[in-house]
Amino acid sequence: MKAVEVRAAIGGNDVTRDEVLAWEARRLPKAARRIGLAVPPGELADQRLRFAEAKLALGPDEIRSRLSRSLRASDMSSRTAGRLSRGERVNSVCDLYVTGGDAAAFTDWFMSTERTDYELSMVAANPDHFLITTTSYGQQEVIETTGGSPLPSRFFIDYQDLTSLRTPLDPIYGADASGVARTESGLPIGGVRHQFRDTESGFHAHLLVEFPKLLPSHMVRQHQWHLAVEFTNWIEFAFLGSPNSRPKY
Repeated sequence: MKAVEVRAAIGGNDVTRDEVLAWEARRLPKAARRIGLAVPPGELADQRLRFAEAKLALGPDEIRSRLSRSLRASDMSSRTAGRLSRGERVNSVCDLYVTGGDAAAFTDWFMSTERTDYELSMVAANPDHFLITTTSYGQQEVIETTGGSPLPSRFFIDYQDLTSLRTPLDPIYGADASGVARTESGLPIGGVRHQFRDTESGFHAHLLVEFPKLLPSHMVRQHQWHLAVEFTNWIEFAFLGSPNSRPKY
């Protein structure tokens, strides 16, 4: 498939692909220590794939078990922040400008849970992704370390539920992937409002995560980098065909 090029913008400032890759490279050994796995050898593209394969090999139950203590602590923190914020939100935003591809094709790929490489592509996109799978109710179960958080968290995104989102759809975007994020007990703690539109050269991705307003500002800022890493990788996966393509940098 035709290659794509991605330019990121964080806080209104352009960010190079090398800077995004450097952020990913710094996070990988931290994530490996957290889950109790070795850092794979090789270049980042090889490490990305091998680390994802190692996490998938553990299986969901083992991942939940290894992270159980941290997940209990982060769940308590998320529920407290969600309640004290009283529904008010703070947004973490990143924009990606893609040369090549198109908005509808990417959104269809991203939302397709029937792909044979779905879980591999979801986990491989960011070293801080420990588990992304689909529940029997159609929700997306996520275990990840968000941005600059000291602990991983577990939450469920329902892409059919928009009830508590604070960010409206912008009519200039032709495609979106939006949903409410809840704790296991069902408390809404934020959500995603990712929107996409075609441009003359490709497409523009406006990526937005709503967090409880009381979340520390440095965590919100660091999650902008998290978004840049995962969605740039997802875009490359989508238009290369598979995480196994392992582009070289």
